[in-house]
Amino acid sequence: MLKEMAKKHLTEKLIPFWEGLRDDRFGGFTGYVSYSLERNEKADKGCILNSRILWFFSNAYTLLKDESLLENAKHAYAFLQKCLDDEFGGIFWSMSYDGKPSDVTKHTYNQAFCIYALSSYYEASGDKRALSQAKSLWRLIEEKCRDEEGYLEAFRRDFSPEKNDKLSENGVEAGRTMNTLLHVFEAYTELYRVSGDSEVKECLYFIFDLFENKIYNPEKRRQEVFFDMDYNTLIDLHSYGHDIETSWLMDRGCDILGDAELTERIHRITDALAREVYERAWHQHSLYAECERGRDDKTRVWWVQAETVLGFINMFKKHPTETMYRDAAEQTFSFIMDKQVDKRDNSEWFWALDDSLEPIEGRPIVEPWKCPYHNGRMCMELIKRL
Repeated sequence: MLKEMAKKHLTEKLIPFWEGLRDDRFGGFTGYVSYSLERNEKADKGCILNSRILWFFSNAYTLLKDESLLENAKHAYAFLQKCLDDEFGGIFWSMSYDGKPSDVTKHTYNQAFCIYALSSYYEASGDKRALSQAKSLWRLIEEKCRDEEGYLEAFRRDFSPEKNDKLSENGVEAGRTMNTLLHVFEAYTELYRVSGDSEVKECLYFIFDLFENKIYNPEKRRQEVFFDMDYNTLIDLHSYGHDIETSWLMDRGCDILGDAELTERIHRITDALAREVYERAWHQHSLYAECERGRDDKTRVWWVQAETVLGFINMFKKHPTETMYRDAAEQTFSFIMDKQVDKRDNSEWFWALDDSLEPIEGRPIVEPWKCPYHNGRMCMELIKRL
């Protein structure tokens, strides 16, 4: 039943909404839709948003084999060419509505999502240029965005250091973040899956080591979030959404590598992450956002709910006798359909709900971070896993 509902939601709600944002005049997709569903055709187009849209249509085509999906992926790929910097390499942070560089910051997180998208587009289209571009971005990250201890964060256009304000929150400025590391891992996992490149594989082992020994806090059964350059944590913060997302993404990386000893070690951590989230943060059939200094933020954020469904399904598939995870996944999916999805025509999901489970007015339906990546992936993974 969950599989069928996920397919229906993907094909009847998500795909039509994002197809409707296609910009055939200037390329890419409209970058902003307000809470009141007003489209700003002249809003900047975030490059993370475009990468995620490319990933979405590429994976939807690979799964569903609808040629219109591949055509939308090709459209997103064409706009992505404008986002890439021919002079210094890498992908810009954002473009103007008509395809000119707007914010030329180079962030490792953003480079990673471009790799993620290009790898999926290569799988969908067979276009070897996309794979070549993904490998070039991987080399760029390894050469310019990594030191001996791990991955760096923000840079100016020429890759000289820049403040990490785009991936720092909660009143801190982080030298390293769990979030960037997670999505570099995610991108490299996809690149290795479609290419089989042995050097990319070695990078995955490097990231697993960082995850085990620098990011994961075994005493608190959580990941730390923001760090200085020496991996000292900067704030008492438990990001429930990132932990449940990490639990299944790391497991997927293990599946793709096929290393039994590594899998056993990592599963002990990912099981602990998911269980801690389930016991601490899953309430009223949905997941709280985070806990800062012992105080829960009870906002229900769109992407957190999508990752909760996948994280709990992943746990149930690993541990079939622990049926509470299956039940929690099904109940969270029902919560999403009832509360998180915007029932208005030509809309998608609300960004967030307050503690009364009402939509927070003013939060946009589309903006540089609000995309079809988490909710689209939830649907596609459920179709593939169930």
